[in-house]
Amino acid sequence: MPPASTGAPTTVGASTAPSPVAPSPVQLAPGAPGYRRMSFALFAAGVATFALLYSTQALLPLISGDLGVSASAASWTVSAATGALALCVLPLSALSERFGRSRMMTVSLVVAVAVGLLVPFAPNVGALVALRAVQGAALAGLPASAMAYLAEEVRPKALVAAIGLFVAGNSIGGMSGRILTGWVAQAWGWRAALLAVGALAAVCAVAFRLLLPKSRNFTAVSLNPSALAATVRGHLANPLLVRLYAIGALFMTVFGAVYTVIGYRLTAAPFHLPQGVVGSIFLVYLVGTVSSAAAGKLVARLGRRGALYLAVSTTAAGLMLSLLDSLAAILAGLVLITAGFFAGHAVASSSVSRTAERGRAQASALYQSAYYLGSSAGGTLGAIAFHAGGWPATVLLGLLAVLGVVSVTLYGSHAARVERRLATPHVTC
Repeated sequence: MPPASTGAPTTVGASTAPSPVAPSPVQLAPGAPGYRRMSFALFAAGVATFALLYSTQALLPLISGDLGVSASAASWTVSAATGALALCVLPLSALSERFGRSRMMTVSLVVAVAVGLLVPFAPNVGALVALRAVQGAALAGLPASAMAYLAEEVRPKALVAAIGLFVAGNSIGGMSGRILTGWVAQAWGWRAALLAVGALAAVCAVAFRLLLPKSRNFTAVSLNPSALAATVRGHLANPLLVRLYAIGALFMTVFGAVYTVIGYRLTAAPFHLPQGVVGSIFLVYLVGTVSSAAAGKLVARLGRRGALYLAVSTTAAGLMLSLLDSLAAILAGLVLITAGFFAGHAVASSSVSRTAERGRAQASALYQSAYYLGSSAGGTLGAIAFHAGGWPATVLLGLLAVLGVVSVTLYGSHAARVERRLATPHVTC
């Protein structure tokens, strides 16, 4: 919730720290009027975001064959979208401080859906990559604005659960988009599959706009580039926030690498699965829906660091299991990887919202930038690794990223012990 006005003009990224305030009586909590509508609205936004953002991922083998390009070249249809989102999320989050979270999220969805309906008609891979980059840039206005909206409109004790539901919408969108594209592509080709995803996202965008409650705790502020830059520098100087950004990027590197390459593995020997069946593999995203929604309970029981260690262990176990040349083992591995990733992401992203005392939209935007840069890097590096050394090379890349999460979290634990010895109060993850 924004601090009470002191009479001075408020600007994006103003450096004055707010005084501690009690939760607003109009902030939403489970059971309160509007909470369910808000949850469904942001769930629909999450579905549309992930369905559009990763719409080409399950279709990469078909795109490679039809357009005559390699796996690494085709992977740019995913990496261009996530990379553009990462670059644009910070400036668009600043605009949300001026024009409102609801308006920014609505415009982002409308533009992304419009581009999504043009993507199927791209004549070549270059045009396809360019349109996907525009689509990713349009979607950039949604993730950070959604996190800031929740931080303002939801009571602190319910924040992790609320963000978990938004992340659960991401997982449903990723799953439904891939299943839809898989079966549609098997019958009518990858272009028809992308058109179907655009139609699904359009329905979600309409539902989002009709259901989202009006913001009650948002205060518009004027745009001030120097104040914005100062806020960003302040966030990047916060060791805890930097660790959370690194954790988000590393988790997403694993996820991006695995799900960009898995289609190539399953359509090749010894499995030779048809495209529709490969798309159905993404039903494992339902596990991500459950694990992200349960993140609040994990944190309550294990603490943030304990929840992160559990997420890391689950992800690593899934990577190792997927090395076996057994379809059942690969499916079990994907279940573990998905559960670990979504739990880790929900814990890290909610910790960012709780840690940032001011400039929450910018703090969330920096997390989203790191997160989607990790996705872009994971997709590209995962495809390169697969081309060079097959699935074991992709798994090795994922394990290195997992080791990075462990290292960052261990360093955070060490820093917390040092600060306690120095009697310096600090929130740690």
